[in-house]
Parts: sequence; C-alpha cells; structure tokens
Amino acid sequence: MMNVISNHTMNATIALAALEQVIDPEIGLNVVDLGLIYQLDFDETEKIIYVTMTLTTQFCPMGDTLTAAVRRVLEKTFGERQVRVELCFDPPWTHERISEEGKRFLNQ
Repeated sequence: MMNVISNHTMNATIALAALEQVIDPEIGLNVVDLGLIYQLDFDETEKIIYVTMTLTTQFCPMGDTLTAAVRRVLEKTFGERQVRVELCFDPPWTHERISEEGKRFLNQ
C-alpha cells in the first residue's frame, strides 16, 4: 500500500485502487502512483472518509480539480459515505514518493 497510512487496510486498498482513476493532467500519472495520497481514515460510525493528500507544489493549478476528483471517485466507490479531503504540505511532496510503476511510466 505504498506509503499511505490508514486505520482500515481493506478499505484503503479498495480506495487506492479506485483513486488510480484520478490522473494528474499535467503529469499524466495517477495520484496514487504519484504518491499524493498520504492518509485514508474511515470513520465507520459517522460514515466519513478522511483523505489527507498533497500536491506536487503548493501552487499547483490543478489542485481544486484533483481534490474534487478524489472526493468524487471515493463517493462513487463508497456510496454511503461522505468524503473530506484535506491538503497537507508537511512533509512536502518529492519525486521519491513516486511508485516504481509510476517511475517506469515517466521513464525515470
């Protein structure tokens, strides 16, 4: 599950598979392989998914688009839950967060 922290391994695995559909339009790689997803927590009582993610830069022009897409994909995947996305820049994103598959895709 790469470097993603979660309180529910099975749900996080399902969520990450779904989030592979969310592509950063500037880079052409999905948010999971880019390493933009830091944490996925599932509040089973309140039916809320908390997502902590980052962007490649704090000033990423696609930030709103990416966070909305993450929210939409998770709401579709886990229909009965609300999704709350929080952007976090600590630790800052680096190329080291890109998965091996992502590096192959980017020819790095």
